[in-house]
Amino acid sequence: MTKMPADWDPSLPRVGLLVDEMTTLVARAAAAIVAIERSTVMRWTKQDLSPVIAADAVAQSIIVDGLTQIVPGLPIVSEEASESNPIMQPGATFVLVDPLDGTREFLAGRDEFTVNIAVVSQGTPVAGCIAAPALALTWSGAVGYGAERSELLPPTDVHSCGNRRPLRTRPLPDRDIRVAVSRSHFDSRTERFLARLPPAHRIACGSSLKFCRIAEGSVDVYPRLGPTHEWDIAAGHAIVVAAGGIVAAPDGRPLIYGRGADGYAVPGFVAWGDPFAAEGVLEQSALD
Repeated sequence: MTKMPADWDPSLPRVGLLVDEMTTLVARAAAAIVAIERSTVMRWTKQDLSPVIAADAVAQSIIVDGLTQIVPGLPIVSEEASESNPIMQPGATFVLVDPLDGTREFLAGRDEFTVNIAVVSQGTPVAGCIAAPALALTWSGAVGYGAERSELLPPTDVHSCGNRRPLRTRPLPDRDIRVAVSRSHFDSRTERFLARLPPAHRIACGSSLKFCRIAEGSVDVYPRLGPTHEWDIAAGHAIVVAAGGIVAAPDGRPLIYGRGADGYAVPGFVAWGDPFAAEGVLEQSALD
């Protein structure tokens, strides 16, 4: 078992163990999801009219049961429990879970859906794991510790993951910038933001995969200037920062997590592979 301290210290040996244990959990949840037949899966609708399917519930059970063993005593804030059992004050250190991010992609037959787990300490995501079940890949990382990508191989355990390789974001290139945009939530604010960048190749993608592409250096920027929730982005936030990038509010201020009184809502953010590029865009915006 890994007991997380309230003050995050990436030098502690337990950090690597925590990331491995979380990777095993997302791998197990991923295996359960791919075993479900999409065309016949049971589905229903939440109060906000977003879809929920049986795969959400299966992954949720696997993850929550595992987390009670890995990080006993830490509050677990999950998208699927937010309506029935909301946690208004999660404390200094807690876990954010999205058992199936990209439900619309799952139902549409696309591969862009993920399983997300993140540890938040003092308002900041410090460790995260993401699995893409249909792609058989995982991404994981901890701030100050590093990030990696690996292949999901049976059995569903971190020690069976193949081709594990470290991740590093790339400097913003002078040309051929690659921008990840939401397949379902692109809006006029994002269009105006992109107009401030050099000509860029836009890559439409669903779920938290966009963060993963930044962490591995295949995408440079991911703007999401409309509302979302902490559980949608916390794992990706931690992985991008662990790989050398930055995730912040559109004006450059830090994102603060654990805002239970606000329903864990996030009004918008921008993820950058190159932190220096982010500073340059903010400076230019101030002059405009």
